[in-house]
This record gives sequence, C-alpha cells and structure tokens, in this order.
Amino acid sequence: MPTRAEDLTSAGHLLWLVRTGRARTRAELQQVTGLSRSTVGQRLDALLSHGFLRPTGVDSSTGGRPPVRLDFNHEHGLVLAADFGATHARTAVFDLAGRSLAEEVDDIDIADGPEEVLNWVDRRFRDLLSRAGGEPDQVRGIGLGVPGPVEFDAGVVRQPPIMPGWDGYPIAENLRERWNAPVLVDNDANVMAIGERTARFPDSASLVLIKVSTGIGAGMVFGGEVYRGVDGGAGDLGHVRVESASQAQCMCGSTGCLAALASGSALSHRLDAAGVPTASSSEFAARVREGHPEAVRLAREAGQLIGEVLSTVVCLVNPQVLVLAGDLAEAQFVSGLREVLYRRALPRATRNLLVTTTELGDRAGIVGVHTMVVDSVYSPSSVDVLLAGE
Repeated sequence: MPTRAEDLTSAGHLLWLVRTGRARTRAELQQVTGLSRSTVGQRLDALLSHGFLRPTGVDSSTGGRPPVRLDFNHEHGLVLAADFGATHARTAVFDLAGRSLAEEVDDIDIADGPEEVLNWVDRRFRDLLSRAGGEPDQVRGIGLGVPGPVEFDAGVVRQPPIMPGWDGYPIAENLRERWNAPVLVDNDANVMAIGERTARFPDSASLVLIKVSTGIGAGMVFGGEVYRGVDGGAGDLGHVRVESASQAQCMCGSTGCLAALASGSALSHRLDAAGVPTASSSEFAARVREGHPEAVRLAREAGQLIGEVLSTVVCLVNPQVLVLAGDLAEAQFVSGLREVLYRRALPRATRNLLVTTTELGDRAGIVGVHTMVVDSVYSPSSVDVLLAGE
C-alpha cells in the first residue's frame, strides 16, 4: 500500500490501483487520482510497454466509445517461494496471480545450518522452475518463511532458538546473488497470517494468527500491514513467561517460557517420557487424533495455558480475527484454548472476535510468501524505481 504522498500520482500508484481493483479504466484512474487525461495516458503507456498491464476487453458504454478495461499482467513473471518449519519445507513456483505451477513438500532439518539448507533450496527452486516450464530471467522475486525472529529489512534472522548457526546469516543476500532478483525473508507465523488474510479475510482490519508446532509464534496483520516490532521480534508468544512453567527449561535456554510446557516440542517430550514413543510435534498431533488419552489430556492443558496468555493478547490488541494454526490446531487443543480465552478475556474484547482454525492448513505460509513478494516487487515505489531506471 502506498505510504507517501508523492506516490499517489505516480505510474506505480496507477498500477497499484489497477492491481487491487480500485480502478480498471483510464477514466476511473483519472477520477481516482485527479490527473489529466494526457498524464494518465503517458503513465499507462509506460506500464503497458513494460508489460505490467494488459487490456482485457471493454466495459459497457453509456454513449461514445466503450472504455477499455485494464488488468495487472499476471504473466509478467514468476515468484519462487519457500516456507520452512523445523523439520520440513514447502517450496513452490507461482505465477503472479497466485497459481501454483509446481510445488513440493520435503523433509529437511533447519538445524542443518544456512549453507546446507540454502544450497538445497536453490537446487529445489531450479528443479521446480524447470518443471513449471520457466526460466531464471522470468523470476521477479523470491520469498522465504523461516521459524525464527527475522530482521525484515536486512533479510537475516536474529537469535533464533531452533535455528542453530543462522543468527545474522545473510539469507537474502545469499539468494539474491544466485538469482539476481529481490529476496524477502520473514517469520513463518507472519507469512501464515498474510496467507490466511489473503485467502479468507481480505477485508479484516486486524488479524492475529497463532502457530503452535515445534515452537509457538504469532503473526499480526493490522490495517493490511504485518506488525513486526522494532527489529522483527514481535509475535514471539512462546517466550512469554508463565507461572505454571516456572521450573520448565525452554529451548531458548531460559526457564518459565510458555513454549517449555505448551509447544509441540515440549508436549512430544512429555508424552515420550510418559512411555508413549513420540519423536516430534507432528507425531504428538497424530497421537491426539488417534485419541490416546494422555495425548488428549496434554493437548487440552496446552490449549488452556495458551488461552490464558491469549486472553491478555486479545485484551491488548482487540483483534477482529484470531486464527489457530500448526500441528496442534486440533479439536482438544482448540476447545481448551477457547474455554480459557472466553473466560479470562473481557467480554468487550471478545464481543466481535472470530476464533477459527486455519483452512489453508500447511499451505498458509506459502500463500503468504507469494503475497508478500508480489506486494513488495509491484509496490508503487518499486515500480517507479524500475521505470525511472529505464
């Protein structure tokens, strides 16, 4: 979304108006921007000649020549996207409309370190691009979601608890040098929140997504923009201190963190210690679905504990939509969370709150990565810079 007054009459802003459906003809663009017919014509000519726009037919006319409809050219290029969890990754090639042209899910351990993982994702991208019938020079942008705090502008992670060896590593720079294209990196919960909003709640003024898998994180989208905090640390819900976990050791090295009792990693360890072999968050979720009594009990308790923390979040933020996602977004966990959330939060804060589970499932992140890249690469300022450089 444009943020500067000077953007509001630029060619890039006109593209944004068409891309977001706010104006579809030259006359509508004149009306929305207040620009003259000749100025709109000049700027549209530049956008059309660079392939950003294409005519898509004519609208009905009330007299005179029917107006030509304009559309964002979804064939202008391709987007490479990857969404990493602790032990798996989903990679895809998208067109600009969000249609997946090739996609894979693979087991890969993020703890293997940046060199090995980024070499792997580079190979995977090239394989998928070939399968999609694309060429490297068609790639307009690359996006990654990773399970750790991200300094967004720099494209690096900072002190990630479950990503040893990644702290400060130049992820965006590494891939940018390989592909000669813009690279964006964000936290996995953030991109999931973007994906859910894009696909299900495009008009939501405030959406919070809680991901409970190996760790616990939150993504927050306010007014269409991700809230990341001053340096990418916003949404680190798993490291809120809770009294009931005061003696529990967290993966971050501290004690008393919410994740030390209620994350998928903690729950799998607890179930394993109870004599039920459980090696991961996804295996714990499978035990819950199977109805194993101890797994069900632990899942419900985890939901109640997270619900207690979320009652504070809901009172503080007063979101319109709360989306629950990740391995643990199962019936027993969700019912425990709802029970405590609605009991502890002020009725005023929950009166208009929709609490729901993800419908995109483990594709939410990759959908969000695509949206993040397209919104950045085709933002008014980015397009204006490209046109000015010609």
